[in-house]
Amino acid sequence: MGDLDIADVARRSGVPASALRFYEEKGLIASIGRRGLKRLFDPSILERLTLIALGRAAGFSLREIAAMFAPDGRPRIDRRKLAAKAETLDRTIREMTALRDGLRHAAVCPARSHLECPSFRRLLRAAKAGVIRAPQISARKAKRRAARRSFKQPD
Repeated sequence: MGDLDIADVARRSGVPASALRFYEEKGLIASIGRRGLKRLFDPSILERLTLIALGRAAGFSLREIAAMFAPDGRPRIDRRKLAAKAETLDRTIREMTALRDGLRHAAVCPARSHLECPSFRRLLRAAKAGVIRAPQISARKAKRRAARRSFKQPD
């Protein structure tokens, strides 16, 4: 397999060309040259992009992901960081499971008012104590969501 241009990489990886340029700007990937105006990449870029996607899915920042690669481009993953992220995910799973279960109960609870339901009251106490938190989103994603809401037309 020969070198891949940016369009080939985008098509094969599912990562838009704009994201590839951004990743290159941030030092996560590197092109190996150009063919005309198009960036060229070694085919190994596809595996690297898969590692980046896995890191993003696990909740690592781009800066944290960049630190997981040695200067020669090989993965250099800190196992303690992986274990810590796994613990964070476990905590999030427990919180979301409790929230899901509480909402399912509230949906079928026979109490006249949710505020009279002991299970729902426990859910409220857990939320107040911070045991159940809203999922975290990046500041960038929050800005995009706010911008989309501000452009929506009123009903």
